[in-house]
Amino acid sequence: MKPIAIFRHSLIEGPGYFALCLNQDAIPWQMTHIDQGDVVPTDASAFSGLVFMGGPMSVNDDLPWIPAVLKLIQDAHAKDIPLLGHCLGGQLISKALGGVVSANLVKEIGWGEVEVANNDLARQWFGDTKSFDSFHWHGETFSLPPGAVHLLSSKHCANQAYAIGKHLAMQCHVEMTEQMTRDWSEVGAGEIAAASSSPAVQSAQVMQQQMQNKLPPLHHVAEHLYRHWLRGLAH
Repeated sequence: MKPIAIFRHSLIEGPGYFALCLNQDAIPWQMTHIDQGDVVPTDASAFSGLVFMGGPMSVNDDLPWIPAVLKLIQDAHAKDIPLLGHCLGGQLISKALGGVVSANLVKEIGWGEVEVANNDLARQWFGDTKSFDSFHWHGETFSLPPGAVHLLSSKHCANQAYAIGKHLAMQCHVEMTEQMTRDWSEVGAGEIAAASSSPAVQSAQVMQQQMQNKLPPLHHVAEHLYRHWLRGLAH
């Protein structure tokens, strides 16, 4: 099998629980460290799937690697090579495939409930789960590109996930681990403080207090989600 390409845009926003799922099944993968200046590949067919993680930047920023990533996503979509996006990654997929990324009504930071849409495709991705607590850290949101089916929503963000065939884009973070939760809440202390008036922003203390109870059920959801995505891999 060709490796899965995972794109990291920030040192502390790696693949987390997704990498654990890959390693459990001995599925090959390799990391492109955008944050360290790695060159973006140009041919999606070198990989069985493409996975894009989060990051503090906006897809609308004038950064030299963004056009190359958008072209790679379009190449993968044209060749039916599965795409998977987390937060910034989901926004990159949306922009590449004809959606729009803009400011969300409020900033979402911390644990918060998302609801699974009542449609057949959502049930394929999420099974019998009707809602779950995910992790959030975003100030922007994506629109649904042409052909997308809505999968998830939250009280503060209507578009939390969508699918286009075997491609999945998420605004929320299902890849979280305990270490990631600690790192983000510590590194992002200033952002948390600046956005503390938002009804969807938790303190770092609350995030870390809740993670022991929130992470196991989130991992259960993520496992089902990732397994479904992996079944669409190009071989």
